[in-house]
Amino acid sequence: PMPSQTKKEWRDKVLDPGLKRNPEREQQFQTLSGTPVDALYTPEDLPNFDYGRDLGYPGEYPFTRGVQSNMYRGRLWTMRQYSGYASPEESNRRYKYLLDHGQTGLSVAFDLPTQIGYDSDHAMARGEVGKVGVPICHIKDMDLLFDAIPLQNVTTSMTINATAPILLAFYVAVAKKQGADLTKLGGTIQNDILKEYVARGTYIFPPRPSMRLITDVFAWCSKDLPSWNTISISGYHMREAGCTAAQELAFTFAHAISYVQAALDAGLNIDDFAPRLSFFFVCHNDLFEEVAKFRAARRIWAKIMRERFKAKNSRCWMLRYHVQTAGVSLTAQQPDNNVVRATVQSLAAILGGAQSLHTCSKDEALALPTEESVQLSLRTQQILAHESGVTETVDPLGGSYYVEHLTNSLEEEAFRYIKKIESLGGGVRAIETGYTQKEIQDAAYKFQRDVESGKRVIVGVNKFTSQQPPIKGLFRIDPEATRRQVERLQDVRRTRNQAKAGEALANLDRAARGTDNTMPAFMECVESHATIGEICDVLRKAWGEYKEQLVV
Repeated sequence: PMPSQTKKEWRDKVLDPGLKRNPEREQQFQTLSGTPVDALYTPEDLPNFDYGRDLGYPGEYPFTRGVQSNMYRGRLWTMRQYSGYASPEESNRRYKYLLDHGQTGLSVAFDLPTQIGYDSDHAMARGEVGKVGVPICHIKDMDLLFDAIPLQNVTTSMTINATAPILLAFYVAVAKKQGADLTKLGGTIQNDILKEYVARGTYIFPPRPSMRLITDVFAWCSKDLPSWNTISISGYHMREAGCTAAQELAFTFAHAISYVQAALDAGLNIDDFAPRLSFFFVCHNDLFEEVAKFRAARRIWAKIMRERFKAKNSRCWMLRYHVQTAGVSLTAQQPDNNVVRATVQSLAAILGGAQSLHTCSKDEALALPTEESVQLSLRTQQILAHESGVTETVDPLGGSYYVEHLTNSLEEEAFRYIKKIESLGGGVRAIETGYTQKEIQDAAYKFQRDVESGKRVIVGVNKFTSQQPPIKGLFRIDPEATRRQVERLQDVRRTRNQAKAGEALANLDRAARGTDNTMPAFMECVESHATIGEICDVLRKAWGEYKEQLVV
């Protein structure tokens, strides 16, 4: 018989008779986000496909195939394991351990009191000091955190939002004491407050003054810290809260549009600040959907920056992003299975062209990771980099009919969401009305129902279960670390120049209530040994605090 000439002919002549002999499994064939998946993809699934317009070449607009011309053939992604716990001293030891074992950049986790602007001895901090990150109250803490780590020679990512300008000031103050050239100081602060109102919750101030802090950082860094990434606009936490891949793209870029517009409204030049914008995405279990998501993300951002905002500097069009594997996918049951999950997710991030990657550890559903499990996560990245062959060519899945179809579909759905958000008045207004939160809640509820009904299989949880003894050797924080942290804090308050600290806080109050850039005032505060709690108390009095609204 003659070969099939169309997909329909193949289905009628070959597939359907074959299904009578060998029926498909009884399941819904769909991506992790719920998009139906066909049995086969062909050129017919790419109508009007144009290579130059839709793909192009790596290093050229629209960057679908990568922002660098030779990608990993030139330089591997930064292996940046997220860490911080107990105390600055303990975290410093972990950073040196990771650097000694081949990590190529630091990524700092801060404890909850630090994230929401409380000192370690505040009543609100009780029981939380050092539990999910390192406590930083004053400049001496930051000194200890980076003791014997030359900041000019490493890049540091700091996952901090409401208090991001203050932690950046601490970091810059330490770098100055080390004698670093600030024009060469490299790193990133997350500094993305909008997703905190949507999905994460470590906000302090209302949205409008919070947006001012962000644009102040943009302006200050463009002049004083030109190599620093001033924001890492995050889809990660919204996806962890339950949204789909397309929603992750849409909500992230809607927030990015809000930040860019706020900076423009503040009088900044897009070609000055936009090259330092960066992003943070999750990588979930569906390998092909995630690869397509990253490819679509590059194309979406390139179009937004060149076509919408008319940026002339080509570096504005290039999407630079960090990826972390999906913490929400880790299971407390059969934790060894998490090694496989994290490997698949890391592979997808690499095939998708990430510039930076954190691989979650197998025990993170139960506790902070041990040094052994962190080393295994780092080795996972190193094996993929040096033994798997996936770094040998640029965009190895480019041209796959399935991957290109998914890439196009995700881009189209993301732009539909962005259009809807703009019709509501933009990213900030979509949060204030509860639209974004409601969309995420609905997607999370549907996924949970699918898991509970068995439509969605989670190995070791709702299928292939087995009884196992509790995992041994989980990491535990020594309570003595909290006592030492509080003693050092109280000693700093007692021995500093009180007049100098008081004057610095008064200057911050004036800046907050006026229109001056707040970053010089933050620098003065941290260098006078004012604490993060004292600094945030000034801003709380000036701006008030945000109260979460119930979304139904």
